[in-house]
Amino acid sequence: MLQQTRVSAVIPYYERFLDRFPTVESLASAAEHDLLTAWAGLGYYSRARNLHKAARQIVQAGGFPRDHESIRALAGIGVYTAAAIGSIAFGLKHAAIDGNVTRVASRVGAESGDIRGLADRLLDPQQPGDFNQAMMELGATICLPTQPKCLLCPVAAHCEARRLSRQHEFPAKRAKPASIEVPQRLLLIQKANAYLLWQRPPESRRMAGFWELPHVEQLPSAKLGSVLGEFRHTIVNTNYRFELVQASVRRAGHDFVWQTRGQFGEIPLSTVARKAFACLAE
Repeated sequence: MLQQTRVSAVIPYYERFLDRFPTVESLASAAEHDLLTAWAGLGYYSRARNLHKAARQIVQAGGFPRDHESIRALAGIGVYTAAAIGSIAFGLKHAAIDGNVTRVASRVGAESGDIRGLADRLLDPQQPGDFNQAMMELGATICLPTQPKCLLCPVAAHCEARRLSRQHEFPAKRAKPASIEVPQRLLLIQKANAYLLWQRPPESRRMAGFWELPHVEQLPSAKLGSVLGEFRHTIVNTNYRFELVQASVRRAGHDFVWQTRGQFGEIPLSTVARKAFACLAE
């Protein structure tokens, strides 16, 4: 959950998730529909599916793996996460390199190239878990991106970038991709207390299994009414500008389903759909 999501945003989801799936066995045996419903709103839903698959791998193996390569083989576990888990839980000697650790190591060694090699050389082989956590904490609280607190830093005497007065040059900055603006229109079609929705198919490249409001292109025969609201939604460098339009249709087709508000808590409703319904409450 913490991959690409802030701690403050994760905590309530984490607590509810553990209440619903208290063991790896309960998670492994859960239906994907229930898993996505519990995850809805956190975004990056491939994480949820990988977590589900990893739980099944762990149950099938009879327990959590204890060597680096086997941890790395779990679905959704990358090099950083495998190193963090392995060093903290099992004392494995692998440097866990996230953005904070990259910044600390880069400045200590005044290095912009082989950060992994540098971090592995810095790693304390006797206490790899403590060392990795200390590096993460140092980067998060002291060795900050724009205003590093060098006077408070416990390793300032060993920092080559500080010695050269070049702290702000490390790590080397990467050019950000240009943002893309994409306007889109969603239709709010209501019948009594139900709304017309469609579900993304299992093979969808993004948000598979999630429920959405129809786009205007999906229902070209819809009769459009007033604009109910506008909102934005950003995915990486793409900024979607949504316009929510009231509409009506004579026939919706078999791809669409009427869902009541009471059912929204029982289905994985996409973040875009949630934002659209939030417009109605404003």
